Amino acid sequence: MFPVEFRTEARNGNARAGVASTARGEYTTPTFMPVGTRGAVKYLDAGDYERIGAQIVLGNTYHLMMRPGAELIERFGGLGRFAAWSGLTLTDSGGFQVFSLDPKVDDEGVTFKSVYDGSTHRFTPESAVAVQSALGADIQMVLDVCPPLPSPPEVIRLALERTSAWARRAVASHMRQDQSLFGIVQGGVSESMRAESAQRTVELEFDGYGIGGLSVGETRAEMLPALAAAIEQLPDDRPRYLMGVGDPASLVEAVALGVDQFDCVMQTRLGRHGTALTSTGRWQAKSAVNAESDEPIDATCSCEVCARHSRGYLRHLFRVGEPTASRLLSIHNLAWTISLVEGMRKAIIAGNFEAYRQSVLDVWT
Repeated sequence: MFPVEFRTEARNGNARAGVASTARGEYTTPTFMPVGTRGAVKYLDAGDYERIGAQIVLGNTYHLMMRPGAELIERFGGLGRFAAWSGLTLTDSGGFQVFSLDPKVDDEGVTFKSVYDGSTHRFTPESAVAVQSALGADIQMVLDVCPPLPSPPEVIRLALERTSAWARRAVASHMRQDQSLFGIVQGGVSESMRAESAQRTVELEFDGYGIGGLSVGETRAEMLPALAAAIEQLPDDRPRYLMGVGDPASLVEAVALGVDQFDCVMQTRLGRHGTALTSTGRWQAKSAVNAESDEPIDATCSCEVCARHSRGYLRHLFRVGEPTASRLLSIHNLAWTISLVEGMRKAIIAGNFEAYRQSVLDVWT
């Protein structure tokens, strides 16, 4: 494994601004990572990622190994080259998608059916590492067990035990020195199990640490204490990644606890259906009130969509079913979120993060 060297540049309470170094390049934190499930963020391409300021783009191991196949992507030189993206890439283990398919789970791995053709497949901690090695991402994630919430304590305990055992197997099978491997902390909303899972994961000395199994049905009030319990056990010199969380209030609260990086599909999912994130809350593009408005989505936003297009025009595109509408709002939502997180970084460095945090919460809670 290539240890991701994390250098803290500034702290404000538990919030921290830093620089993480991978084998192929650095990224600054806090950072938000767009999700390119099948090798692209829906409606976007690598040029868009560059313009919105993305540093890392995710790929989904499950979908990519099904179509077009990890071996083909490997022949192209890895996911980044395949997608013509010069920035960093991260692949999730595919575990979240696999477990959404109601697979057969045992101590060795999972058996599941493809959503594409119904064929049966087997996934283990070792095969998850092998597939991601072929995909060639700069950072890969271990295969974990992600139970829905709420779940009984015995279900959370079994997920913790299997995640821990699978993490050890992943470490043993990981051979690429130019690819970092992140462990994943589970434990539901139990503070004690979160702390235990974090301790056991840290013992394996991963390059960085994901915190999974949150924002899967629990409230934010339930999520934050569990998150804090995990972070308290994680080393200070490695990145901390809260997986699958992207609403503005949760982002700023997680940064306040010491999280460094995030990903979420919410931004583009909302954008495709006509909802934009703004400095005053959610904006609905299809609303009749926008018909004659020549204002941008958000006058405080510097993205290319706000610089060029009016609310009236965007409403028109949605009204007539023009796919460009979904593309433009997706670009805006990602650019706006990346700017929001960059604002957190600047506030930490300036020493006024608490004021920034409160300004976000005033709008988003």
